[in-house]
Amino acid sequence: MARNTRQRRPAGARSTRTSLGDRLTAWRQHHRDSLGDALGRMAAAPTAALMTVLVIAIALALPAGLAVLMDNARVITKGWDGQAHLSVFLKLDTAEDRQRALAREWDGFDTVARTEVITRAQALDEFKTLSGFGDVLEALPDNPLPPLIVVYPENVAPGQVEALQRRLNAVPEVDNAQLDVAWVRRLHAIIELGDRMISVLTLGLALAVVLVVVNTVRLAIESRREEIVVIKIVGGTDGFVRRPFLYSGFCVGFAGGVLALILVSLALWWLGGPIDELLRLYESEHSLTGMSPSTVFVLPLFSGTLGLLGAWLAVSRHLGDIEPQF
Repeated sequence: MARNTRQRRPAGARSTRTSLGDRLTAWRQHHRDSLGDALGRMAAAPTAALMTVLVIAIALALPAGLAVLMDNARVITKGWDGQAHLSVFLKLDTAEDRQRALAREWDGFDTVARTEVITRAQALDEFKTLSGFGDVLEALPDNPLPPLIVVYPENVAPGQVEALQRRLNAVPEVDNAQLDVAWVRRLHAIIELGDRMISVLTLGLALAVVLVVVNTVRLAIESRREEIVVIKIVGGTDGFVRRPFLYSGFCVGFAGGVLALILVSLALWWLGGPIDELLRLYESEHSLTGMSPSTVFVLPLFSGTLGLLGAWLAVSRHLGDIEPQF
């Protein structure tokens, strides 16, 4: 039997291809590890993490609390517009029958919700009761007060009410149609100003949250510089290095949003009693309400997104400066 004198060549290194499934598995595993690393580092330095989270929470709780109070003010004053009215003073020689006929005619206008007739005798009796000058008025030879029709407009928009005022002033029996809607304009202007101030405050404090996270992540990058260098030496990509810091920024921001919800809830609970008592004294059926479910859901996610943005900015700025030196 012939001997096989041929020698086998030693096997060398072989190149293999990683399947897409293996890559997705490794990607998911690294995300889990990065999240665990972020939470673990926060737990390892609780004081520093708590201080950062508390700063973020205070910055977000201020506009969130003001927004809740503004929503309550909007709900409480929603029905006040219905009290805006026109005081239509008729000429002194207008008979009571003509006064009531005008009121019925104006009730048929599309722009009028209802009317209220106040005769000269009723106006005099009310003035005596409220003014305290009953004896003086009794000495007058005639009733000096004109007949009055109070007109409540259907639409309290300033332009609509002013158009109705001009229409009523054109009636021959009308001496003066006085517009009592200036306070409604002021109320709407105050609410609009409050909404815009809250928007500006939210943008400014959101920027402050981003800067806080940028500074926090920058310090974390500097403290792990040698670790980052080693990871890059063994072939770690920038994305591999970046991911734990992004999770750190998101976790810090998300925790700040949750703590902001707690702070706002405590503030509303503390203010609820005095505000409800004030509303009761003004004979209002409303009471202070808390945050809406949408706010409870959105605020932590919004805060987490700000933290993620701050971490991305910090990593993009400082990670490129850390490279192995050969």
